[in-house]
Amino acid sequence: MEKLVNVALQILPQSHKHHPYALVDKAIETIAASGLRYKVTPFETVIEGTYDEIMELVKKTQQACYEAGADSLMTYIKIQSSVIDVTIEDKMEKYE
Repeated sequence: MEKLVNVALQILPQSHKHHPYALVDKAIETIAASGLRYKVTPFETVIEGTYDEIMELVKKTQQACYEAGADSLMTYIKIQSSVIDVTIEDKMEKYE
């Protein structure tokens, strides 16, 4: 699976000590540092890369949330794949 895929990642952290937004910010910082293309939206972040790159990044974002103080996470992933590359622009170009 070397073609580009799009993944919509939503992490819903819970913590007794930290506001969820602060923990989500840590996940987004991890995504930004990955070098992969991404777009933050109000409910999820869409990431573009190969399947393996993104799955490794999902693991890193979860770890970043735990390191920042999350007690638990609900993580939701939607994947769009194809026999050709799937890009963010394919879906967004007419709206931007």
